[in-house]
Amino acid sequence: MNEELQMILDDAKDQMQKAIVHLENELAKIRAGRANPMMLENIMVDYYGNRTPLRHTANINSQDSRTLIIQPWESGMLEAIDKALQAANLGITPQNDGKIIRLSIPPLTEERRKEMVKKVKGEAENCKVSIRTIRKETNEAIKGLLKEGLPEDEVKEGEAKSQALTDEFIVHADKHAEKKEQDIMTV
Repeated sequence: MNEELQMILDDAKDQMQKAIVHLENELAKIRAGRANPMMLENIMVDYYGNRTPLRHTANINSQDSRTLIIQPWESGMLEAIDKALQAANLGITPQNDGKIIRLSIPPLTEERRKEMVKKVKGEAENCKVSIRTIRKETNEAIKGLLKEGLPEDEVKEGEAKSQALTDEFIVHADKHAEKKEQDIMTV
């Protein structure tokens, strides 16, 4: 196989792998009825005038399957963290005892579980669209090699390998989504 063609396919595989990693990160942020510190990943706190991720200002641990404990590194940050959590509109009221903040995760209702599953399916579909876009760009790059003199049978072989990669990574995306759906729907 042509060296340039192999480089194009390797690059496509790397990009598709990144799409799967992104999907995994997005799915980790969706709560499944259990306390998970990743739920707070996008929360920004006003840290002396600078917007700083919550995880850079406090320890975040799960005490049990329904409770997150947030322990600021500086006691003066309690109020700012409390405000940031309320502004994040998580649907959870923070409980500030003066030293730590507790977030008690309520059990998910059936309706809320179904909303979460829709969100999971949306994230999986976004990932699959990204993978298909990568395939399209890869096929265009492969066709560009045809104009540079690559034999047509090698171009067809490259396109077939591009499709095989796409199919493989779409199956990965579906498996991740299916696992998360099962996690959400488990009461």
